[in-house]
Amino acid sequence: MGASRETILETIHKYVDLVATGTSADVVALYAEGATVEDPVGSDVLTTREQIAAFYATLDSLEQEGRLLFARVAGNEAAFSFELATRAGDQTFTLAPIDVMTFDDDGRITSMRAFWSGEDMLVS
Repeated sequence: MGASRETILETIHKYVDLVATGTSADVVALYAEGATVEDPVGSDVLTTREQIAAFYATLDSLEQEGRLLFARVAGNEAAFSFELATRAGDQTFTLAPIDVMTFDDDGRITSMRAFWSGEDMLVS
């Protein structure tokens, strides 16, 4: 049957909010058992819950703001872009990746691929 469009959009909004201001445990809770993460695309694919938790743990101590720019849902998949601004001292690092995710019937993330590279980072 698959998750509804509304459920998938709700998960996307939670993801963006939690990546910016939540804990790594909060973000990992959005993932289904057996999920994969490839961030950025071309890097090693994370295949265990422990690897995914360690990946998001790097965000725990950062001062960030996030906002969803757009989202497109088709079936149990979605592509969306969000802006993540990270403050470090007197500089702000801003990145707007495009994430492609798949979802299970409950709206939990089963795979995430993030399209971005270092050249996409803006520093102000």
